[in-house]
Amino acid sequence: MSSPQTRRRQRSTRLVVAAALVITAAVVVLGAVLSASVTLVSVAAVLAVLLGAAAVRITHSELVQARRDAAADRASQAQDYRRITEQRSREHREYVDAMAGRVGRAEQAVTELESAVVASQGRAAESIRKLNAEARRADLAESEGSRLAVALEDSEERAAEAIVRVAELEDENGVLRTENDALRSELDIATSWPAAGTA
Repeated sequence: MSSPQTRRRQRSTRLVVAAALVITAAVVVLGAVLSASVTLVSVAAVLAVLLGAAAVRITHSELVQARRDAAADRASQAQDYRRITEQRSREHREYVDAMAGRVGRAEQAVTELESAVVASQGRAAESIRKLNAEARRADLAESEGSRLAVALEDSEERAAEAIVRVAELEDENGVLRTENDALRSELDIATSWPAAGTA
């Protein structure tokens, strides 16, 4: 296929040839009219018609060629635009697929994070429940400790009282033994007196 510059030169040549034919016809007719010969005017008229027809034919073929070239250029541009559009559509699909993948990964990450948050909240709630139970047990142990401390104080008080009472009882027991020994001595003496009196 010829290049655009070659086609422009051919078009210019064709139009120059057509213009030359019209000028030639005009010169011939003008020469015939100036000669005042009817035969020459008639031949010039026929020649002018033939040269005009040839010029019209050359111009028409140039116009048809120009239209064909323009149509070919438009078809070529349309193909180029179609290729560009297909490439852009392909790039758009790739972009959409990439974005869909990223969105899918982001949604999956969000779901995993939500699950982790829910699990963490569950563990935190369980820890709080255990902490509360331990706090209740500690309160119970503290109140039990306080009760036992009071009971221990009471027990220590009673033990002290018991020790004092035991000491008192031992003193009384000692006094009673002493009295008992004294009474035995008196009894022994008293029982030994009649025997001495009878002797």
